[in-house]
Amino acid sequence: MKRSLAIAVLFASGLGLTAIAQVPAAPNMAAGAVPSAAPSGPAKVAVIAFQVAVAQTNEGQRSFADLQKKYDPKRQQLKALSDEIDGLTKQLQTQGSTLSEAERANRAKTIDDKKKQLQRDAEDAQNDMQQEMQELYGSLAQKVFDVLSDYVKQHGYTLVLDVSQQQTPVLYFQDSTNITKAIVEAYNTKSGVPAPPAQAPSAPEPAPKAPGSR
Repeated sequence: MKRSLAIAVLFASGLGLTAIAQVPAAPNMAAGAVPSAAPSGPAKVAVIAFQVAVAQTNEGQRSFADLQKKYDPKRQQLKALSDEIDGLTKQLQTQGSTLSEAERANRAKTIDDKKKQLQRDAEDAQNDMQQEMQELYGSLAQKVFDVLSDYVKQHGYTLVLDVSQQQTPVLYFQDSTNITKAIVEAYNTKSGVPAPPAQAPSAPEPAPKAPGSR
């Protein structure tokens, strides 16, 4: 129950998309590597943080921002419910000694019912958003991969390793071999999607406390 409530509060705080949603590796990548047609001559290897590249494209930034905005009303709704539960819990803790046993039991049941509602609503919203993100990422990743394939062929790379996964076998690489930025720029040029407008930094809002916490 505590874990489910923590997920609910995390989603309500606006962190659900980036902290929980999992995205797949690059399409058609076997063991994190992208081979190209082998040219004559020495091997030429590059690395790419593929997930980062997809997210940093202008199209990716715009699409993921739109997805966040779509779920903002639900996040606000969940935050309001979380705050309500917190308030009711504090009231019960403060006024408990002055209430009858029946009233304490009634208020405790109300709090428990609202916690269950928060859990259900948050999990439903989380699953819906996660599914949409998977679909969005999958469609964009395939297009970025097509640009990557053309790029490595044009530049004569024989192997490209994806270092965006935590379990990557790559232990070391020189910055000069990292083509992540080049692929992002190549995709932006091909897609024609303009860069998102710069936003002034704002102070982050504190995440709401879990119901019943002090």
